[in-house]
Amino acid sequence: MDKMKRMKELLKLLTEASKAYYQEDREIMSNFEYDKLYDELVQLERETGVTLAGSPTASVGYEALDELPKEAHESPMLSLDKTKDIEALRAFIGEQKSLLSWKLDGLTIVLTYHEGKLQKAVTRGNGTVGEVITGNAKVFKNIPLQIAYQGELVLRGEAIITYSDFEKINAQIEDVDAKYKNPRNLCSGSVRQLNNEITAKRNVNFYAFSLVKAEGVDFQNSREQQFCWLKEQGFDVVEYRVVTGETLDEAMDYFSNQVSKNDFPSDGLVVLYDDIAYGESLGSTAKFPRNAYAFKWKDEIRETVLKEIEWSASRTGLINPVAIFEPIELEGTTVSRASVHNISIMKELQLGIGDKIQVYKANMIIPQIAENLTRSGNLEIPKICPVCKKEARVIKTNEVEALYCMNEECQAKKIKSFTLFVSRDAMNIDGLSEATLEKFILKGFIRDFGDIFEIEKYKDEILEMEGFGQKSYENLIASLEKAKHTTLPRVLYSLGIANIGLANAKLICKELQYDIEKMIAANEEEISSIEGIGPVIAKAYTEYFANEENLKKFRHLLSHLELEEVTREENLSLEGKQFVITGSVVHFANRAQLKEEIEKRGGKVTGSVTSKTHYLINNDTTSNSSKNKKAKELGIPILSEDDFMKMAGM
Repeated sequence: MDKMKRMKELLKLLTEASKAYYQEDREIMSNFEYDKLYDELVQLERETGVTLAGSPTASVGYEALDELPKEAHESPMLSLDKTKDIEALRAFIGEQKSLLSWKLDGLTIVLTYHEGKLQKAVTRGNGTVGEVITGNAKVFKNIPLQIAYQGELVLRGEAIITYSDFEKINAQIEDVDAKYKNPRNLCSGSVRQLNNEITAKRNVNFYAFSLVKAEGVDFQNSREQQFCWLKEQGFDVVEYRVVTGETLDEAMDYFSNQVSKNDFPSDGLVVLYDDIAYGESLGSTAKFPRNAYAFKWKDEIRETVLKEIEWSASRTGLINPVAIFEPIELEGTTVSRASVHNISIMKELQLGIGDKIQVYKANMIIPQIAENLTRSGNLEIPKICPVCKKEARVIKTNEVEALYCMNEECQAKKIKSFTLFVSRDAMNIDGLSEATLEKFILKGFIRDFGDIFEIEKYKDEILEMEGFGQKSYENLIASLEKAKHTTLPRVLYSLGIANIGLANAKLICKELQYDIEKMIAANEEEISSIEGIGPVIAKAYTEYFANEENLKKFRHLLSHLELEEVTREENLSLEGKQFVITGSVVHFANRAQLKEEIEKRGGKVTGSVTSKTHYLINNDTTSNSSKNKKAKELGIPILSEDDFMKMAGM
């Protein structure tokens, strides 16, 4: 059996067994069988020199960064010239042996290996400068952490998230506005996380599509040989077919039939000359290399009739027009609606009820209106919000017109803001989904955040509501009791003030000594002077507390809460100290909890050891890890958890 294939099988089996044993409290194989498979994997890793990402034989620590460093690429990463015409693609190929592959729709990454180990991963960025995401790449699902080749290897590929993983992640997000729009957006955000523990949970995969450098290896002047060699090193390579101009049709039939069945996003195909020397001799234009060409699918367009425009309100106040039309079949599914996005686009299309419109799926996924054949323009823009029936007004920003609800008390805005309020990072109240909140708000049970903690007044009515029984009601009350014990940063974040996330809320609370009256009275200058808080956030913050109604609601909320006490001495005990945490922890649930304790006391936690680091926390103080070595070079003390706890007075 192929060794690499067997290693991947073993990795899958061992991962499933570990998950069952440690997370689900069940056994799917005996310890003897597990050890036998583990030993087989160790032996194969020795024989091949390859260690796959996620292997139980390798441990990749989680790390958090303040920001992603930027780095220039050794050579610019150019875009590809493209066509939607198969004959233009055939003419490009001519008689040259070429590789036709998927054009994956994710985020392009450049990987560099030295002495068999992954040294660096950088995003494409603007083609000249990218962001260094090495720590995140190490937790991708299928990147080899170690390979047999010991020279310098540079390759490019696409990081992607599958449709099935995209749907699972989106299903966990209750707030419709917060859901990711497509797998590419989710992948981009996942790859560029400052904390690679989040990246690890997103199931990012990497597919190589170009070998840039591998000195001393004879590829027989063939790109296909490069692909085969990369597979031997443990990389997943983008699926391809070998074609010439004469054999192109058969390959195109395969790809066009397969695209709708794929679990991964692609927005076309790429053709690349197999002859390396010939391709490189062609050079490039200012924008495009001449050895490759991209093919974009011709959009399947169908004609239908516009039946109505549905106006959809969101918590930001934006009211989006959504086109409802006679159902049509597109790319294998039935569609009957498409977002028009804003008033400017609606006017540009001159939409009217009864118009004949052409609809397509952008990237074969998202329904869009391509053209309006009738252009009657008979639509009226509503002057009232569809939810609260109060004033709606068209506002022009950066030459784009959009419709907004002007009522700050709009129930649509409330539903979304309450969804944020009860979310995990805010007040963490189980049992209050967006649908439940909507019912409570429309019945008048909830008008402000404090009302949530008085919901027992409506017990009888709630028990009569569909979907609510005695048990679910009791669970809700228990969750509310638990949520009353919280921290001030969580409360501040839960208010939904623009651009104030949990991290910014912690910064503000810390700077103002967790003093509620100081927080209420703070002016713009005080808030904007906090490191990490800019004038835009400061303006939103002070405007919120300057509003008498907001202040009244805030105090009503506080009357129901029991805030954790944070003394000034605790805040300042680690003031000005910068820490790095590595390795496993014993006295804390995880490294995030240890980080929180440091931040409570005024300290700061970063992801890498630098001259600005004051302490490295690692229970294995004598290890030869890269962080330990760096700390020793810079003369930075290495503390165990016990050392840290003594220092912090815990």
